[in-house]
Order: sequence, then C-alpha cells, then structure tokens
Amino acid sequence: MNPQPFDPFRDRVSRDIRNDLSEALLACMAEHSLAPARLVADRFLASEPGPEQVAYIHSRLERYQHFLDLMTGEHDPLRQALVLWDLGLFFEVHEILEHAWLRAQGEEKLFYQAMIRAAGVYIKQEFGFAEAAGKMAAKALPVLEANRHRLAVHTDPERLVAGLRSPHQPPPRLLNEAISAKEARQG
Repeated sequence: MNPQPFDPFRDRVSRDIRNDLSEALLACMAEHSLAPARLVADRFLASEPGPEQVAYIHSRLERYQHFLDLMTGEHDPLRQALVLWDLGLFFEVHEILEHAWLRAQGEEKLFYQAMIRAAGVYIKQEFGFAEAAGKMAAKALPVLEANRHRLAVHTDPERLVAGLRSPHQPPPRLLNEAISAKEARQG
C-alpha cells in the first residue's frame, strides 16, 4: 500500500499537524526554544500518524530550529517572514505576518496582506491548485510593486515580483544568507 502524500487540504490530521505546529512556532519564538513545537510534535507522533505526516513533523522541527538559530534577537516580522520563506515554510510566513497584519493599519496592512497572499501562492502551488495560486499572485502583485521600498530594506524586490509573475515556477529565494537549498526543498 502506497502512503498518501501529506495534504492539509484533503486530510484533517495533516491540516491539524500543519496548523498546530505553525501556531507553536510563535511560542517557540517567544521562548527562544523549540520546546513548544516539540510538545505539539510529540502529541501527534504518539498517535502513530502515517509516514508522510511523521516526515513532515520531523522536517518542520529541523527547519524551525534552524529558523530560531538564525533569528536570535530579531523582532521585525518582515525579516522573520523572509527567512521562513527561504526555508520553504510558507504556511509559517502566513502565521507570522497574520499577527503583524492584525496590528497594522493603512498601507502597512495592505502590504502584509499582499505578503500573506504571496506566501499563499506557493502553498497553493505545492498542492496542485495552480489556478488559485495565479489568482492570489495577481492580487498580491500590484500592492507589492507599489511597496517595493518596504521589501528593499531586506531584499531585492524584483526577486519576489518576478517570482509572482511566474507563479508556476519554484519560489524565488529572497535573502542572500546561506540557507541550505536542501532545507528549503524539504516539505
């Protein structure tokens, strides 16, 4: 019997794992420790999930630790989101920026919403929702193009803009730091 792929859009357990781990990352950041995510992971692992879910959990824990190591003392949500992006943690980009979006107003709120949509493009793409990904990219692009100055603090805005113009391509790397390509590809 072939294992089912990890798919939070069609499998409730996978969705719960993704969502609970992602929420735990916020606690990890507050505590400067992987412990909150490990507690969530242990709870799911104790229920003996499928091999695709186990692999997802372990991959997330490894990348969360790498993120925490890189982000010591960093409080800028955009910077955090860009590091998560380059680690291939697009759902977590959404999680981090959603909290910033809730506190923001005006143009800043629109910018965070566009960044959340940009991450959503690659979440949708990963699970075969190309049409939805294209629509999200089309909504995000005008706002990101108008807010290049916000991106330019951390990255070349053209990397993201060009990537969203071709959302069927692999996600662009946004930072110059050496984040292992292997880590960025792991799901």
